[in-house]
Amino acid sequence: MAAIYTLKILTDFASAHTLRDYPGECRRMHGHNWKLEVEVTAHVLDQQGMAMDFKAIKENARNLCAQLDHRYLNDIPPFDQINPTAENLAAFFYRGLSEKLNNERARVSAITLWETERACVRYTEDQQQ
Repeated sequence: MAAIYTLKILTDFASAHTLRDYPGECRRMHGHNWKLEVEVTAHVLDQQGMAMDFKAIKENARNLCAQLDHRYLNDIPPFDQINPTAENLAAFFYRGLSEKLNNERARVSAITLWETERACVRYTEDQQQ
């Protein structure tokens, strides 16, 4: 049986957005205190017994969050072109963090983005492709 290590970090940011073409109140500008949960998985550990340093995951997640923090998302690429939905934001974080963190031992396996304390989206990609 192969071991799987799953590391998780949690960070947050605040931003405002409007949902284009949305038939309800969310078409008006509103804000969220988002919580970003990053999952990294690995099957092997490095010489220090780590899948990946939590510090690296946190630093990269915070840097990406800083690009959106206290901003109007509709003004920031790619959300000036695509709707800044929780789903699109989760994919943005997944792809951005994958570029920075993935290596031969570990990879970003999922992003969970909490819009409120009771509503979130979890984004992952099928690695079989």
